[in-house]
Amino acid sequence: MCGIVGYIGNKEALPILIGGLKKLEYRGYDSAGVAILCNNKIETERSSGKIAALENKIKGHSMHGTVGIAHTRWATHGAPTEANAHPHKSYNGKISVVHNGIIENYISIKAKLESEGIKFLSETDTEVIPHLIARFYKGDLKTAVLQALAKLEGAFGIAVICEDEPDVIIGARRGSPLVLGIGEAGEYFLASDVSAIVNYTQKVVYLDDNDVVVAKTSGYELLNLNSQTVQRDVQQVDFDVEAVAKGGFDHFMLKEIFEQPESLRNTMRGRLLLGEGSAKLSGLDSNINELRSIRRIIITACGTSYYAGMVGEYMIEDLAGIPVEVEYASEFRYRNPIIDPGTLVLTISQSGETADTLAALKEAQNKGATVLGICNAVGSSIARASNGGVYLHAGPEIGVASTKAFTSQVTVLAMIALLLGRQRRVSFEDGIEIAKAISDLPNKVEETLKLSDSIREIAKQFASANNFLYLGRHYNYPVAMEGALKLKEISYIHAEGYPAAEMKHGPIALIDANMPVVVVAPKDALFDKILSNVREIKARGGRVIVVTTTDCTTLDDFADYVIHVPQTLSMLMPVLTCVPLQLLAYHMAVLRGNDVDQPRNLAKSVTVE
Repeated sequence: MCGIVGYIGNKEALPILIGGLKKLEYRGYDSAGVAILCNNKIETERSSGKIAALENKIKGHSMHGTVGIAHTRWATHGAPTEANAHPHKSYNGKISVVHNGIIENYISIKAKLESEGIKFLSETDTEVIPHLIARFYKGDLKTAVLQALAKLEGAFGIAVICEDEPDVIIGARRGSPLVLGIGEAGEYFLASDVSAIVNYTQKVVYLDDNDVVVAKTSGYELLNLNSQTVQRDVQQVDFDVEAVAKGGFDHFMLKEIFEQPESLRNTMRGRLLLGEGSAKLSGLDSNINELRSIRRIIITACGTSYYAGMVGEYMIEDLAGIPVEVEYASEFRYRNPIIDPGTLVLTISQSGETADTLAALKEAQNKGATVLGICNAVGSSIARASNGGVYLHAGPEIGVASTKAFTSQVTVLAMIALLLGRQRRVSFEDGIEIAKAISDLPNKVEETLKLSDSIREIAKQFASANNFLYLGRHYNYPVAMEGALKLKEISYIHAEGYPAAEMKHGPIALIDANMPVVVVAPKDALFDKILSNVREIKARGGRVIVVTTTDCTTLDDFADYVIHVPQTLSMLMPVLTCVPLQLLAYHMAVLRGNDVDQPRNLAKSVTVE
């Protein structure tokens, strides 16, 4: 949610800052801005809209300097206007700040500052920060920043520059990610995501909560909010810059859908023990004995990750016989959850920075639970705060609507279920069968992707629809939920996912020729049940798109359109049945002329509550 870039060094800051913003545009694209110290004066340019609008505004301006900060915004407080865009200046114009997060007590701070005669120029919570720093400034920017931060409640990742100290840039974080990049010969970078700076350095320091970094060309220091020195390791980032290019695809989302065979191979590489019918997840090694004794599992996540968790619930209960609950992370910490001894909490997040999931993680730990994280971003907040966990290794996911992260999450959960099952009640022979089926998934996804053109033709028939209903049973009920979410996110079509049996308990009232219904119906033990649901829809004039398996022809006589995917074990079907739904949502959005990679009102990493 929002992106920060900062630079101090001996190069021109502007191209570095703009280049970094472009890498972070998937995190927020309502407005953008840049501030550069030019001859000891802060020159600022801001614009509503995307980075291109800011670039056009900057053309012809002289913004030369080697110190600067920049920001791309996802609006929380105030509309996405130029006035609300970051950076924000202090009342005396000497201090400039960019900020991610939400300052929860900004109203009271703003009221006090206004009573002292300070005039606010925006609707944002951020503007209180530069004003506070300026009020405390007595010739030492570091001290003023620390004093200002002590007054703030809520989450922040900030970068600060000051006209009176043109040789310093300061960053700080609490609950919103920030990383320090270490370049060559006195160069330092600040960013909310390493993708913004990997073109310039692979040496980074991940800031922890309440860390403050003071960077000068002569070096940097790390402090806590009490001005005490802290130590953080310098890490080498393994990041493939080419992986974030579109590679000939029209959109990142389509590229990432087609990357799923390879992302799945990367997710399971070295982890499946085919000869033993089990899995080895190194991130769980330190907890392996504890896993043998767990009596209950809570999975907590948001959005797409939540639906992956629902699939994981079925898998773990089926294979390991352990009771599993799936909780929305946004609700988890507010309902005083009961966590008994023997409870394991799994937190799932693509970015590893999801604010609600991170808060749920901390709540679980406060109640004594062992928390294992499942995320894609190495070095992320959730990865570092967990007691252990598993990286997806799915590669960078730039499209806001998650695709390959979902299938990798489900695959990781399948391997965890297999591991737990083999510790308990899954036989050697059954374990071999499951492990082999998991290893076959990439090839079967490749087969499924060949359906893209035919799915585009189906999308043409429904591109003007305003509502969709998605139905599925058992393992494919979460797939229906996820398919509906994808359609909502990028096509802006209202869609609801339901357990198929629940259709007759209300949604059936909506069925007519104007309500297309997508039914996920592989040939499994519940096939006859869902076939009855399809007949009920057709009896009421509904139009049906069915996703089923290649060994099923029964539905050809009932459905309007049938999409056949390869057969696999029931527990693994979601990895295959979700792919046509991703493609359907993608083609619908393109046909409607929408911005697929950056859908309105959404951002990739949701770092605010």
